[in-house]
Amino acid sequence: MQGGHCLSHTEHPNTDYQQEGKARFAIANAFYRSSSQIGRDLAVLAAAIYRQQQGQLRVIDAMTGCGVRPLRYHLEAGADWVWANEGNPELKAVLRKNLRHGMAPEAYCITHQDANQLFFSCAQKQDYYDLIDIDSFGSPTPFINTALWAIKLGGLLYLTSTDGRTTGGHALTKSVQIYGACARNHPAVHEQGLRLLIGCAAQQAASRGFHIEPVFSIFNGFIHRVMVRVVTGSWQDEHYGFLAYCHSCGQFRSANWRQLGQLNCGACGAPPVVSGPMWLGPLHDVDYVGQMAVLATQWHWPQRIQRWLAVMLQEAAMPPYYYPLAEIGRRGQMDIPARDRLIRGICDRSTGNNYCATRTHLDAQAIKTNAPLAVCLDIAKRLQNK
Repeated sequence: MQGGHCLSHTEHPNTDYQQEGKARFAIANAFYRSSSQIGRDLAVLAAAIYRQQQGQLRVIDAMTGCGVRPLRYHLEAGADWVWANEGNPELKAVLRKNLRHGMAPEAYCITHQDANQLFFSCAQKQDYYDLIDIDSFGSPTPFINTALWAIKLGGLLYLTSTDGRTTGGHALTKSVQIYGACARNHPAVHEQGLRLLIGCAAQQAASRGFHIEPVFSIFNGFIHRVMVRVVTGSWQDEHYGFLAYCHSCGQFRSANWRQLGQLNCGACGAPPVVSGPMWLGPLHDVDYVGQMAVLATQWHWPQRIQRWLAVMLQEAAMPPYYYPLAEIGRRGQMDIPARDRLIRGICDRSTGNNYCATRTHLDAQAIKTNAPLAVCLDIAKRLQNK
């Protein structure tokens, strides 16, 4: 099904309806965050690719709010059927109004129940879904295990975390409670939030004998969202481990379980702080995101979507951390270096070292690189002196 223009959205209090993509909808007293549109845009693209490949698309939107996601999954991604569930029955009128105006009666159903109950009822009926979207407040961990009972093998699970305080290392006990992992504070906490979320999903899936593969992962400045594919397969030990950060010299490194007892900073030898366990593998599936970029072009979506996808493709194979330019400037006691110039400088110095560097969608004023921080500082100083 052909997608429509993905329109930027501004809320207008004096109008009854809003427009996002092909969806026209009322908000009323439902929660709606226009700044989260990028997450819905990418989900529509991923869902449309899935439908092209599998020939069908049945969706559960477990916490649907005003119904913008069911509308877009149907109108743009071509979803054959959408189950729109909203735990707050007070939103029944606006949700029914929105879906009735945009979808045929046989294309959806509306319920108002707890998401866990919904997933278990699907499992009891062996009614499995191609895509389950969990747009929760706080952490989605209370719903991951039950969602795995309702997802089809090969299906897509889309998770949301709004608890940046916990994943950012400001509530250590709570991070252990919720994610089964220690989250420590360091300069790359936005990426840590994504990796803790994927790691939690990977562990929950493994306990059921499944395996997950990230399709894409995004942080929009406020919210972490990850879409993973649920498949059969063996546990990938090399992608599940720990991230160590040295407050003394600023260097990151990853580590596995076996290295914990003798873990020191490889650059200065000081003891680092350790976060994890978490997902250490790629944040994005390069092939899948590439197909999403092609589809966005075919649909004539705005260039901002293409720019976002291009950065995701660049950063996909990079190490599980990034360096903010402000941190490089502070460590080097110099002005903040120009991002693109520093990236070129690192790549130019790759001879014999295989250094590479890219932008990252996680922070416009940061770089991802496999070069040691000391090398980045040296290159930044040389560029500054020229």
